[in-house]
Formats: sequence, C-alpha cells, structure tokens
Amino acid sequence: MDRKAAKELLHINGWLERVDEIVERGREAYLADGLLQEAGDSLMMKLGEAANRLSRLGVLAPDGVEWALAVANRNFLIHQYDEINRELTWQTRSVDLPAWNKSLQKLFEAAATSIEEGSD
Repeated sequence: MDRKAAKELLHINGWLERVDEIVERGREAYLADGLLQEAGDSLMMKLGEAANRLSRLGVLAPDGVEWALAVANRNFLIHQYDEINRELTWQTRSVDLPAWNKSLQKLFEAAATSIEEGSD
C-alpha cells in the first residue's frame, strides 16, 4: 500500500475513535454542548479532507463508504456553517460514521501492516 494512503487511513482510524468518544456521551449531551459540536465538526472536516486525498490516490472505498460524501460533508461544514442542522450531524456521527468504521477495518489493518513493514 502506498505510504501516503496508509497514513491517511490511520488518521481516519484515529478520528473515528474520537467520533466514538463524542457519541458515547449521548445525543442530549451533544446537542447541549457547542464545544462538543465544534469538535465533531472538526473531525468531520478532517475525515472529508482525508477522503479527498485517498480518492486522488486511487484508494477505492469499501462497500458502505463513499469518499465523495465525506468530501461533500466537509465542504458543507466549511462553507455553510450557518446552516448546520445538529440533529443531522448527530445522525451522521452516531449512525453513519460507526458504519464506516466497520467497513474500513480491513483497510485500517492493511495500512497498519504497510507502515510497520515500511513498504511503499
């Protein structure tokens, strides 16, 4: 696996773990805490940027994952920040991203192996 792609995938893995931490706090805590919302937005923006890079590197997304959707979410959060629907961002964080995490596990494992072996 390309080293750049492996690094992006490992970043995504870490960011999805942080998303899980937000989700573990629960919907009500998320909706009541602006700082938690902003942290989640930051993670989604990073995920979108990494998805864009992976797409450009030719890494195919597994079933259930769409790089273009992550990029679109990133763009929306950056450019239409005044129109963010917190119920929708909660849904994305609590349902969609955990599903992505499961779908991406094999790629995460391959990325970790690639980095450990020092292969390109």
